[in-house]
Amino acid sequence: MNFFERRDGDLWAEDVRLADIAAAVGTPCYVYSAATLERHYRVFIEAFAPQPVFVAFAVKANSNLAVLATLARLGCGADTVSIGEIARALKAGVPASRIVFSGVGKTDAELAEAVRLGLHQINVESPAELDLLGQVASRLGARPSIAIRVNPDVGAGGHAKISTGGREAKFGVGPAEALALYARASAHPNLAPKGLAVHIGSQIKSLAPLEAAFGVMSGLVETLRAQGHAVERLDLGGGLGVPYFNEPEPPPPSDYAAMVKRVTAGLDVALEFEPGRLIAANAGVLLSTVVRLQDRPDRRIVVVDAAMNDLIRPAMYDAFHDIQPLSGPAGAQMTPADVVGPVCETGDTFTRDRPLPPLAPGDRVAFMTAGAYGAVMSSTYNTRPLVPEVLVRGDRFEVVRRRVEVDELMALETIPDWAR
Repeated sequence: MNFFERRDGDLWAEDVRLADIAAAVGTPCYVYSAATLERHYRVFIEAFAPQPVFVAFAVKANSNLAVLATLARLGCGADTVSIGEIARALKAGVPASRIVFSGVGKTDAELAEAVRLGLHQINVESPAELDLLGQVASRLGARPSIAIRVNPDVGAGGHAKISTGGREAKFGVGPAEALALYARASAHPNLAPKGLAVHIGSQIKSLAPLEAAFGVMSGLVETLRAQGHAVERLDLGGGLGVPYFNEPEPPPPSDYAAMVKRVTAGLDVALEFEPGRLIAANAGVLLSTVVRLQDRPDRRIVVVDAAMNDLIRPAMYDAFHDIQPLSGPAGAQMTPADVVGPVCETGDTFTRDRPLPPLAPGDRVAFMTAGAYGAVMSSTYNTRPLVPEVLVRGDRFEVVRRRVEVDELMALETIPDWAR
């Protein structure tokens, strides 16, 4: 459930008409619903009740400070993959003790900063990283909490580029190597292994691959304990899919939680999760304005002012986003249309032959389910400024990232004297 709904022909975010936001802020712009973010977090937590779980929102899904602060107020942690994301989480009010640091390419400087901050957990992804972290921790006289990330050879996800658990993926180590690394970490005076971590992909629409991966993890916990090692935590990552309106709905968090409880029954471990898309996707939309129509004998082309640099998912992943007019009567005649942006790429196409109601220049539309991997993946390609982000709460809205102007982009660059 989300708090975007149609009332008397107009699309609303909570108690604010999206057309009013578009008029005040301009388009393109992203709009997020605070009530939806909060509801999705609570639904996930409550699915495991009465068992407490630690949830660290995947910052890579949406790193806007206002979004992170909205979740931090509820006690949500942060799953991060760069020092920049860690800095954002801290600024948004997430304490270091509730931040997880993941990623395969952590540098000496990044690990040193993570150790100094005293993060909740550093997910170690390779033997080389374990060695480097051990050196860094020894140099700083610290003992960071770590988890070994396991690649269970269970690939899953809505697209090959977001499947992270297969054998060929760059993430983590195989089960046998994970056991060996855990033993090495346990023997190191400056490392505190707390548990294991896994994440097999994003937009997973079936519980079967998740259950298979979690079964591997449960077995590893039992093996490590039989070898005399303490295992306190099991980080099961994120990945549970969300409905993008063009396919059957993925399993709800309640079914997911029931499966996790079944697979981990009797382990007595603290369960940790890193959902991102599940919390943010349906909490955001991208607003855009129709620039012109290019009618051809064989097709209707709708040109909008949003482009692939603003929302790259369709171009990158062939992703589906429902497109809804901000205003209009119900039951309008639907005819197929291509929806494209102004970027000089054929790939700047949001959809082809999508049944849509009549649209005219100046009409405004919303790309739905755009709260995850939308603004956070945007770029300034074609020297197009980054667009505003807006947060709605009840009947109020505020710009939480202003539009970046072209002059500001160019101010970052210089022309050497010898190039003039």
